[in-house]
Amino acid sequence: MTREQRQLADALTTGDLWKLMRRRVPPIVSEYFRGGADAEITLRGNVRAFQQSMTTAYGALKFPAVDMSTTVVGQRLEIPWFIAPVGSIRTLYPKADAVASKVAGEFGTAMTQSTLSGTRLEEVAAASTGPCWFQLYLCGGRETALRGIARAKEAGFKALVLTMDTGVAGMRTMHARMKPMEAMRAFSGLSLGERIALAWKKLALAPQMLPRLPWLLQFYRDGGMFEFVNVLDEEGCPMPSDGDIATQLATSTVTWDDLQWIREAWGDDHPLIVKGVHCADDARKAEAHGATGVTWSNHGGRQQDRVPPVLHMVAQEMPKLKDSKLDFMMDGGIRNGTDILIALSYGLKAVGIGRVTAAGIGAGGPAGLTRAFEILRTEFERAMRLVGVASVNELRARGSEIRRESMLVGDGHLPPFDF
Repeated sequence: MTREQRQLADALTTGDLWKLMRRRVPPIVSEYFRGGADAEITLRGNVRAFQQSMTTAYGALKFPAVDMSTTVVGQRLEIPWFIAPVGSIRTLYPKADAVASKVAGEFGTAMTQSTLSGTRLEEVAAASTGPCWFQLYLCGGRETALRGIARAKEAGFKALVLTMDTGVAGMRTMHARMKPMEAMRAFSGLSLGERIALAWKKLALAPQMLPRLPWLLQFYRDGGMFEFVNVLDEEGCPMPSDGDIATQLATSTVTWDDLQWIREAWGDDHPLIVKGVHCADDARKAEAHGATGVTWSNHGGRQQDRVPPVLHMVAQEMPKLKDSKLDFMMDGGIRNGTDILIALSYGLKAVGIGRVTAAGIGAGGPAGLTRAFEILRTEFERAMRLVGVASVNELRARGSEIRRESMLVGDGHLPPFDF
């Protein structure tokens, strides 16, 4: 057994995997996956909301097996979590989108591929034995989006996920200070003075890179800085990953009017999920415009700081939608199996994991993500048995009986915030 294999086997929590990822991947790369907007109040709030939640436990119960399966937007998942879209994940591990898709399929769940990814849609779909969903940004405009939708349909993607909370890119201060795109530029096309300045910037990264040579070698063997190969212009050229993504997002904001042509292009017989919903009013609008499901999300705290934790959105807004036919999901703040149990107790069909995916992939590629899923599955099964529910359906139906209000004051009893 190699040292990396021993470290992964010894990981008992997703936090352990996150620490391994931070050791393996240089900060100039890992910060993209760690950081949140502005003061990161919402980022931390997503996690703290789960940590402050309590459950009861019904005793003297024993189940020969527990049923973790769920059905969301008409698709059966063997476990009630799926991979949320994570942009630029290929910087953590070669062909990481396809790696994640394969692992998700092995566990019988869905992989959601980000538009801002470096692996072709077709490769990601072919890698999985489970359903794949395509998360759509309107980068490049309507015609570019239509090409992406057509490719996703042709490749066999089972749902389209439309993100609606990126009117502008959030201000991720630490990442902006690092200026990663400047440091990773190529020397071609630069003047002598510019080349010298860039060489100094790259040299300044040596203390980060030298202890992480295995990552660096894998990164360059995988082609180095990739292009966004699923954002193609009319000539078939992909969008460069070192471009001004903030400007792209600002000029490609989704409006409710866009849902009509997106729904028509995707087809009424294919599920459409609207992601980034904060309130019941927007959920109703999504349903009126043809959405099949909604994902409550604040983009992992990466867009607008000072918005409520996602778990609080779910608790406050879902009761207003009892007459809705939407399937409800959430992402943001989920770090362990008990978090998943608490989320589902509000009636959600499934939850998305983003930073946990980055932790697993970054810690060790397919083996690391497999370990992350094993940890979540073990924790979730243990939580179900201890609480006293035999299935996800029972958990969803009896949620209000299972949850308890915390009577503890303050947060001194909570663990340090890791990720």
